[in-house]
Amino acid sequence: MKLKHLLIFLVFTVFACNKNKSSETEIITNTVSADTIQVEKPIEQSEVLKEYKNERFRKVTLEKLGDNKFRVKGQAQVFEATINWSVEDGHYVIIDGFTTTTIGAPEWGDFDFTFEAKKAEQNSALTLILFEESAKDGSQLYTLPISLE
Repeated sequence: MKLKHLLIFLVFTVFACNKNKSSETEIITNTVSADTIQVEKPIEQSEVLKEYKNERFRKVTLEKLGDNKFRVKGQAQVFEATINWSVEDGHYVIIDGFTTTTIGAPEWGDFDFTFEAKKAEQNSALTLILFEESAKDGSQLYTLPISLE
């Protein structure tokens, strides 16, 4: 009778030990999977920039560098390689300026500039407007509005 109890005890012990080993293996596998996911490089904001375009501007991206500082890059096909721009809040021009491209029309020239613009009123929405100025009357041609929000 004692031999029978001893044999049952041994079988139970061996079975219990094997079951624990398979659980440990699962835990290790799950841990490795979790580590693999954590090692992946997160997508940075600057890698997912939206591109803007129209007839005279292409590959235009806007990057926020700080609270009120922005960087604009892209290509333009503009007369005398001159791009005019302004930042407006819907009512007023907050800031304006111009920049040049690496080459004038009919080629596509690269441009890259930074600016700082602060809202005049907290509830207003700022918009950057890129455009070519008309040599005939100074009006804005081929405007490309870009929200700064």
